[in-house]
Amino acid sequence: MFRRLILAPAFLLAAALLPAGPVMAQDTPLRIEITDGVIEPMSIAIPAFHGDAEIAARIRQVVADDLTGTGLFSEIPVATHVARPASFTEAVSYDDWRAVNAQALVSAEVRQMGDNISVGFRLFDVVSGQPQGDGMQFDARAADWRRAAHKIADQIYARLTGEKPYFDSRVAFVQETGPKSARIKRIGVMDYDGANILWMTDSSSLVLAPKFSPDGRRLLFTSYDSGFPQIQLMDVATVSARPLTRDASTMAFAPTFSPDGRWVAYSREQGGNTDIWLMDVATGAQRALTNSPAIDTSPGFSPDGQRIVFESDRSGAPQLYIMGLDGAEPSRISFGDGRYGTPTWSPKGDLIAFTKQIGERFHIGTMRTDGSSERMLTESFLDEGPTWAPNGRVVMFTRATPGGNGQPRLHSVDITGRNMRPMNLDFAASDPSWGPLLP
Repeated sequence: MFRRLILAPAFLLAAALLPAGPVMAQDTPLRIEITDGVIEPMSIAIPAFHGDAEIAARIRQVVADDLTGTGLFSEIPVATHVARPASFTEAVSYDDWRAVNAQALVSAEVRQMGDNISVGFRLFDVVSGQPQGDGMQFDARAADWRRAAHKIADQIYARLTGEKPYFDSRVAFVQETGPKSARIKRIGVMDYDGANILWMTDSSSLVLAPKFSPDGRRLLFTSYDSGFPQIQLMDVATVSARPLTRDASTMAFAPTFSPDGRWVAYSREQGGNTDIWLMDVATGAQRALTNSPAIDTSPGFSPDGQRIVFESDRSGAPQLYIMGLDGAEPSRISFGDGRYGTPTWSPKGDLIAFTKQIGERFHIGTMRTDGSSERMLTESFLDEGPTWAPNGRVVMFTRATPGGNGQPRLHSVDITGRNMRPMNLDFAASDPSWGPLLP
């Protein structure tokens, strides 16, 4: 079969099933076993896509970059391919692909019709000699060719790993320019791989810590537009913002959405005391969740929206705590050496990522929600502010370099601690917020 899909109107992409040809029973489909041990990348062949050569080559390259960028796939160089299929519908010569040690094969065709494109692809299990799932056809605007490529890569990734996909997603971030003593900052939104940057704010006032809404249509951020930190809510499509807080006697910062988008949890400082507050976005009604002399900040919701993890120094040094929405006495979950901060709950619900400082070194780490199985994923002069990919498999964070000319850069790492990668950006950036998988 071959399935046809169309992207959402914002980007206008669609998909459909394609006939995959004769399909044999397959009890054990080809799949990467992702464990904490050493992973041997799966060898995958991605021959030239058929159809309109220029756009087909661009789409093929993005698909290959998405897959190999995970560290889970190794692309077989096209120059070594034995098979040279003449068309998208040509029968697969499995022996030729086995001869170059391919385990999986991608076949695709791209057709451009004016301002629109149609991209069909099939995935084959070379080891067993049969299709790996249904073929698919994506229809999109030609301008959205990168999204079509990400959708194809998402399908391949999901079928070969058993994990949910994450390539067709966006990241909000803060661009930083100027010296450390006078940084100029503005918020941008980009594809997960750094392409298609859209600027959400200018550099007229200081902005910090953007956070995507669960549907990816809105952004929360802290703004110093009034001269005092307050929270603003922005519509991403219209790039229009409005203040959520405006009390000149208090500082409001570190906001985050609940999973249903109804609530915003944030830090509120008044009279030298900082607590976690909860606000109804629609009505503006709000209430305090903590009330202690400690500094309580950096709230993050659980995926079910029933609990909040946050940072507090109530024990004498910054540690991580979890509480319910009733604000009942929080439970401490971090007990290791060092100082903990910026916790964020995995979309899977099983892990919490955080920043940890031990001495003069900073780490990005994860732990289970009861505080067990703590693991450090990174170590450097300054790593901070983790954010999760939509599938809970990858963490993005800010890494800064030391010295007067030090700059922050965005990096990502697998939750096993492998495949550390800098983002492909030609400017300094911080405060990433990974949005949801796009429709």
